[in-house]
Amino acid sequence: MACLSALACTPVVPLAPLTARVTVPAGATTVLSTDGPAALAVATSAALFAGAPVAVLTTAADPAGQAAAGPMAERIGAPLLLTPTDEDSPDVRAELTRLGTTTVLAVGEEAVRWATAAEVAARIVTDEAALSPVVAPPRRPSVLVLALDPAAQLAAITTARASGADLAVLPGGDPRLASELLRRPDHVVALGSGFGTPQVLEQRLAVAATGVMLPGGGQVAFPGRRMVALYGHPGAPALGVLGEQDIAGSIRRARELAAEYQPLVGEPVVPAFEIIATVADSVPGADGNYSAESSVDELRPWVDAARDAGVYVMLDLQPGRTDFLTQAKRYEELLAQPHVGLALDPEWRLGPQQLHRVQIGSVGIDEVNSVVTWLADLTRDRVLPQKLLMVHQFRLMMINGRERLDTSRDELSLLLHADGFGTPDLKFATWRTLHQAAPSGIRWGWKNFYDEDSPMFTAAQTMAIGPQSPVFISFQ
Repeated sequence: MACLSALACTPVVPLAPLTARVTVPAGATTVLSTDGPAALAVATSAALFAGAPVAVLTTAADPAGQAAAGPMAERIGAPLLLTPTDEDSPDVRAELTRLGTTTVLAVGEEAVRWATAAEVAARIVTDEAALSPVVAPPRRPSVLVLALDPAAQLAAITTARASGADLAVLPGGDPRLASELLRRPDHVVALGSGFGTPQVLEQRLAVAATGVMLPGGGQVAFPGRRMVALYGHPGAPALGVLGEQDIAGSIRRARELAAEYQPLVGEPVVPAFEIIATVADSVPGADGNYSAESSVDELRPWVDAARDAGVYVMLDLQPGRTDFLTQAKRYEELLAQPHVGLALDPEWRLGPQQLHRVQIGSVGIDEVNSVVTWLADLTRDRVLPQKLLMVHQFRLMMINGRERLDTSRDELSLLLHADGFGTPDLKFATWRTLHQAAPSGIRWGWKNFYDEDSPMFTAAQTMAIGPQSPVFISFQ
């Protein structure tokens, strides 16, 4: 793939002439990562037109000219280019030469002045009627153009339509946020740097094409939803409220809690389970790690029932003297389901000589990042919607090197969960401390304790917590 010099900093795949067979490899994804309107218009022309005997030219600073030029370009199947500016100065003249343009339809006085001064090697006309009859190209459903902003990218979008390509506008730049299922054609051309790298966009397109949704809709964990969760271990009331009732009762209770929060926020509130999959143990056990691991078969009924009921599931790890990655891999079969995420609890991550409730555990950031890599790879390889990875914390020392948390993996949404208990003053002190020098690109969670909080926060009080309102609230 060739690169358009300074016009686009990611590879551009020129498509074949409109009358010829498309020759770029099937599945090609191109991101035109320039955002200046004039430069993007040239890059789009280069990506979608191998040649054009007629090109339409107008000025970015002339909204009326663009409004008039757009329909003309679409009618005659011609690229729409913009005159360069001091801030946005692609070589429009070079693009006209590459296209083999013999006639420039200039719309607006500034476009005429520029074309005349630039001495473009083409006839300049100002009236569409001066053109010989032109047959617009047929639709090319094998090409999908993705746009960010119809107003700011008007010229590029017009060129896309004029080429016969299909068009989808994605204001967030992420196909996983699309309200409708996106068809994955042979070629995708994305307009603007907001779509990320071609590799990231390709992965997102693959997920979008599956149509698999998270509980509450969509394929991105946050924003777009809140989660309210019951925390605990099945059949063990002492470990949290999840264990106080059977599966059906837990689903009802989680839904009731979520319903308390729904009137307070604009996005869906999704009921959730946070299931302690590996429970911190006072005895070493046969493997000597002071952690009692549930089997996949023991957890499966809860995970499957949650899926059928639209309940998200977090598998919580209390690893004792082993490491988080070793335990996470035990549950790969469950984590391969779209509605299942992972929670790490460093309080229960012991050193070689430590014991639960004698020392508070901690974890190094490299171990956490190894889980990030493994879970993100799993999510990518299984073509799953974005997965939630949550790390519990109530003291800074519980995560050593927290500032190096890897938040770069688009397959995951990372969340720090403040699970301190006590009076409101104590809980707020913990909350403020955890926010100090926190990694960028994370979300925040909060835990309410029925017995240990005095008093426990109401739904309204929980949602009023700042500076970032928690998106995951669990109850123990």
